[in-house]
Amino acid sequence: MGLDADDVLIGRVLSRREVLVLLGTAGTAAALAACAPRATATGTPAASAAATASAGASSSPGAPACIVRPALTEGPYFVDERLLRSDIRSDPSGAAEREGLPLEIAFAVSQINGSECTALANALVDVWHCDAAGQYSDVQDPRFDTTGQKWLRGYQVTDAAGNATFLTIYPGWYQGRTVHIHFMIRLDPDASAGLEFTSQLFFDDATSDQVYANAPYAAKGERGTRNADEGIFNQSEGLLTLALTGDATSGYSARFEIGITA
Repeated sequence: MGLDADDVLIGRVLSRREVLVLLGTAGTAAALAACAPRATATGTPAASAAATASAGASSSPGAPACIVRPALTEGPYFVDERLLRSDIRSDPSGAAEREGLPLEIAFAVSQINGSECTALANALVDVWHCDAAGQYSDVQDPRFDTTGQKWLRGYQVTDAAGNATFLTIYPGWYQGRTVHIHFMIRLDPDASAGLEFTSQLFFDDATSDQVYANAPYAAKGERGTRNADEGIFNQSEGLLTLALTGDATSGYSARFEIGITA
């Protein structure tokens, strides 16, 4: 079975044999896409990155699965706060946690080295998203001004097994977007060019409906945009929707495995 650029852009899961073909024929293009120079990180809208993805197969027992995930637009609200923390629910000043249903996300990051898929250690994984009212921290927006606040933002450094875990809340929603969380994986954030993979996580609509029936989410009313209505979600091919465990009363947890070319 042959491979072409569409296999990379679509972001489907590849077999090990297909991965070896990819590495032999398209690996250079995938690496260049993953290592493109990054835009300056500010609190204002940034240029969207071209969608791409990398793939691999686990080479040893216990290593994170190397799974294709498509890159998606960064969006306007990334702020490079450099907040090294696992629990991102509150402001570093000690302000109260943002109200919402607890959500734990465990990232398992792998990289392709030749024909091998291995855990990617010492990578920065940034996470940021809106609160239950649909607002982001430390930005100016026509709907709100949260300048100086830094809740629901933070990064972790992957350990030797490629793992990084965050404790946050189930995100809210805002007009024109379905429910989502932004994430970025970087190896050297201070370099002018280097590996930077940016994408978004999504949620099943039925789960969001259950969560939003309760406080504090219910105060915002009924959301207007669902997954099928949004172009950004449709680019994900379903590969960025979290598989949650838990319930809408006690909270949820999820493990997200991703393989990238470095």
